[in-house]
Amino acid sequence: MVAAYHTRYGQMVQGSAEQVLRAEATTMYRGRVQLIFTSPPFPLNRKKKYGNHRGDAYVTWFASFAETFREFLTADGSIVVELGNAWVQGRPVMSTLALKALLAFLDRGRLHLCQQFICYNRARLPTPAQWVNVERIRVKDSYTHVWWMAPSERPKADNRRVLKPYSAAMRRLLQTQKYNSGKRPSEHDIGTESFLTDNGGAIPSNVLEFANTSASDPYQEYCRKHELSLHPARMPLGLAEFFIRFLTEPGDLVLDPFAGSNTTGAAAERLARRWLAIEPREDYIRGSVGRFGDGVTVAWL
Repeated sequence: MVAAYHTRYGQMVQGSAEQVLRAEATTMYRGRVQLIFTSPPFPLNRKKKYGNHRGDAYVTWFASFAETFREFLTADGSIVVELGNAWVQGRPVMSTLALKALLAFLDRGRLHLCQQFICYNRARLPTPAQWVNVERIRVKDSYTHVWWMAPSERPKADNRRVLKPYSAAMRRLLQTQKYNSGKRPSEHDIGTESFLTDNGGAIPSNVLEFANTSASDPYQEYCRKHELSLHPARMPLGLAEFFIRFLTEPGDLVLDPFAGSNTTGAAAERLARRWLAIEPREDYIRGSVGRFGDGVTVAWL
């Protein structure tokens, strides 16, 4: 493992997650990480240059991290993992590898599944191309699953940190202090004052919408300027920010063991959380420097 760069709140380390998390130098982080937030290589059928595993080997590989991740967490810490869908090679049917990997991970780590989220990207290109564009027998795959897990049934979390702006209708209701109370067809009984308090925003649902559609963000501009390849599977910055706000407080430690272009570190830096990112590929690390502007000290470039 090699220290690649550091910022005010965190550092990027070059090396594989297996190597770095078992190294003597990272012993100091065990039991201190509040949130492990990551998007590991997906169980795709085609080999990608960022090093994805395939088939049952993916299930074994992913589950092997469960116990190690748990050792790094605080007693009320969380693990949040984004997993994409996979398809059976050459056939218009979905693979269950991602679900098998999740279940194996939960079982091996003795973890609770706190909640499932969907990350929807309406701008995503139509895939799988053969079944969607050519044969027209499937619709496009436009979301990923995000799984929130924890050793505790009640990990640190506060949805007041991720409230959404009220809708126009809710703002009118708060202004007029009038709405129709009583029983609904769903059998919920809405009280006469249930919705009269302004709580500063609406509680979000577990369907989140983010996209990487901008072509002029600092990361891409930096990569173009320095002739560096863009990471092909970048996580939306807003997704990382949502969970960091929801599950941590300023000063908490966030770990991303499969950092890629280091979206997690950039989000943690913006939110004044300490962070540690791990990535084996030097070219991805070089590009991720562009996420931090002048606030980065590079060790080996």
